[in-house]
Amino acid sequence: MPAIHETNNLGDLLKFEAPNLYSRDVASVAVGQKLTLGAVVSLDAEGRLKALTPAAEGGDTAVGVLAVSIDATSAERHDALFIARHAVVASDALIWPSDITPEQKAAAMAQLKARGVLVRASA
Repeated sequence: MPAIHETNNLGDLLKFEAPNLYSRDVASVAVGQKLTLGAVVSLDAEGRLKALTPAAEGGDTAVGVLAVSIDATSAERHDALFIARHAVVASDALIWPSDITPEQKAAAMAQLKARGVLVRASA
């Protein structure tokens, strides 16, 4: 019998959040983005969420972690839920850019920590 592989869910990603949904924010996602749960996100020039691209000129600043998968490939979406503050997320549930370096990843985790989103090793 083939093995069943279950994709990550919010419980795999989010290990602690503040009461009354304080840790969560809703934001727009730039058109052309298809982001999955756990993606580390930054903001574009218009203040919309996009995938973190630390190799971009000037670098990106990590602002949170996506709490739901969202597809904005054909139109801008205004219902993206992300973890923005006072939370603990599991390191192995985070989605990073494929070309990120260890130094860039450490910088992004420090940026998340400055916002109150702590990255912890998963057990």
